Amino acid sequence: MDWGMKNRLSRLMPNGKCFFMPIDHGYFQGPTRNLEKPGETLQPLLPYVDAIFCTRGVLRAAIEPVNSKPIVLRVSGGTSMVGKDLANEELTTSLEEIIRLNASAVGVSVFIGSEYEKETLRNLATLVNQCEGYGIPVMAVTAVGREMEKRESRYLALCCRIAAELGAKVVKTYWCEEHFDKVVNGCPVPIIMAGGPKCETELEVLEFVHDGIQKGAVGINLGRNVWQSPQPVAMAKALRAIIHENASVKLAQEIYTETKGKK
Repeated sequence: MDWGMKNRLSRLMPNGKCFFMPIDHGYFQGPTRNLEKPGETLQPLLPYVDAIFCTRGVLRAAIEPVNSKPIVLRVSGGTSMVGKDLANEELTTSLEEIIRLNASAVGVSVFIGSEYEKETLRNLATLVNQCEGYGIPVMAVTAVGREMEKRESRYLALCCRIAAELGAKVVKTYWCEEHFDKVVNGCPVPIIMAGGPKCETELEVLEFVHDGIQKGAVGINLGRNVWQSPQPVAMAKALRAIIHENASVKLAQEIYTETKGKK
């Protein structure tokens, strides 16, 4: 692996583990609850995360460039929640812009099984072709759009393997209750878990993250289940303990409870 690629990945995933904080939801959802002012939402969480996943617009408008965390730049889009099909995405950001913003990695969604499967996979392949020569890792995001029932191991394993085959260095996918280990084992590059819809309780979040890490995922890319939590800092600290300190669910919940009472 080239020095630049290895260096970027090591910054994003210290000791091979990672906690990415996504604040890119506005690119198709608009001003999501608790993310109306993304810079303010993000600030208290920065000590606990390894990288920020965002669009170039929010990066420039809301994130301090001095001593910033590494940036994973969202570079696909062009659709919205009120549009006909969320899967009809295009690449939105040029290679020159990616380099100008000093992104440590880029992220692009792929919609396997959708009407636009080929187009989104071509977006991924195009991005890999462009970024590989500059040592910039590409993260494939295995999105399912409104088709939530596809979050099962056979479908996720298919998505992750295809993304890896096309050159993604990391794949972000959903945790599933059954056979998640098969999803991980069938993908030759590291897998990072997405959060998906907000969970009902903090315990539910801690349990699925712990299970996924134990089954081979290298980390998480969780947003709503952190910054929409009643106690976002406590949640971030507890999740970091699971990822980087191999904490049990019990210990992580104790960290959450202890932290939530502090100012």
